Amino acid sequence: MAAFVWTGKDSPTLKKRAERLDEWRATNRRPADEASYLGIFSRDVVGLTIPELPAAAAAAEMANGGGSVPNGTYIDMCANLPVVDPLKVACPVMIFRGDHDGIAADEDVLNFFSALPNKDKQLVMMSGQAHNTGIGINRHRFWHVLRAFLEMPVRLDNLEG
Repeated sequence: MAAFVWTGKDSPTLKKRAERLDEWRATNRRPADEASYLGIFSRDVVGLTIPELPAAAAAAEMANGGGSVPNGTYIDMCANLPVVDPLKVACPVMIFRGDHDGIAADEDVLNFFSALPNKDKQLVMMSGQAHNTGIGINRHRFWHVLRAFLEMPVRLDNLEG
């Protein structure tokens, strides 16, 4: 899980978004102009995204029918969290958290991680990362820890007993 939010508690970004909850509930789409796409890459901190990426992403979105996006995720984050019950997650889990991810607070992520019942779990907190971990300038660090997690050797059971 990267850029994960569990309850949204203490998230300034979600508190601000919640001010528009009635507007988003009135329709299933919200406006998304070029500036909103550009803002995705600088919302948390400026300088952690490949410089050419925001303009390229905005141009591609606008050329492919941009102008509005579904607003379900915003409604869920502002009104329906939590949507994942950690006690029902039985598989191994890695949570990756960048130091500049403004959606979730550290405590929110730590509480989710602590509640996971499977002991095959990792929490990676890394500097130089924003919400867009997989495409930021330090993405190689994200991909490194993800690859290591996915390549974890299989656990052997006790053969003596």
